[in-house]
Amino acid sequence: MPGGRAGGGLLSLLEAIAVALAGVGAGTINAVVGSGTLITFPVLLAVGYAPVVANVSNSLGLVPGSFAGIVGYRRELRGQRSRIVRLGSASFTGGIVGAVLLLVLPAEAFEVIVPVLIAIALVLIVLQPRLAQRLAARRPPGHEPGAPLLAGIFGTGVYGGYFGAAQGILLLGIMGAALPDDLHRINALKNVLAAIVNLVAGVVFVLVADVAWEAVALVAAGSVVGGSLGGRYGRRLPPPVLRAVIIVVGVFAIVRLVAG
Repeated sequence: MPGGRAGGGLLSLLEAIAVALAGVGAGTINAVVGSGTLITFPVLLAVGYAPVVANVSNSLGLVPGSFAGIVGYRRELRGQRSRIVRLGSASFTGGIVGAVLLLVLPAEAFEVIVPVLIAIALVLIVLQPRLAQRLAARRPPGHEPGAPLLAGIFGTGVYGGYFGAAQGILLLGIMGAALPDDLHRINALKNVLAAIVNLVAGVVFVLVADVAWEAVALVAAGSVVGGSLGGRYGRRLPPPVLRAVIIVVGVFAIVRLVAG
């Protein structure tokens, strides 16, 4: 497949089924943890799409699944409106910057640093209960980190707009260490921020990049099913089990990225 399928050429029935099933898997894992892109992106490459077209189409296709996950975690979002507004603005800006970088930088630009970022996020998730206790003991009641947290969310938004694999794990690591809250509520907030990044990046891509709309539709349909499943069952996991799932997925993501 020299040069890739680009934006044209219809998929075969088996290829379409594979892409849709990948969307289900990605939507499920995104709602529960994040890094669903590691499922859909390789499948889009395997059926013949060029890397940038696959990345762009994948980002657009996963947006509906992200919103399905948000609906599933709506109870955990209660009382977090101010956080959504404050942190969402950083995700919004970062997503635009990342989408622009995807269109102007070589695809290898983030390859070295991404596994390192995921590894750091996993360490933060492992230490999250102790870190949260220590930070809570030091901060005034009701106080949450300001500029450092916003900078971390912005940086994750840049990465998410650029590629997005394991964006959710990075968000969980940063917010889990910084915010005095239950991991499920943080996970619900993660779903909102990741959806913002994917949405704004998708708008940029629609305006200036080649989009494989057949792939977008298949990934979107699958991700809605997966996002609903993940939102329904993921929120029932005890926090220690959820933390273990995040770690397993994160290690898999590192291995997958390092192996190419």
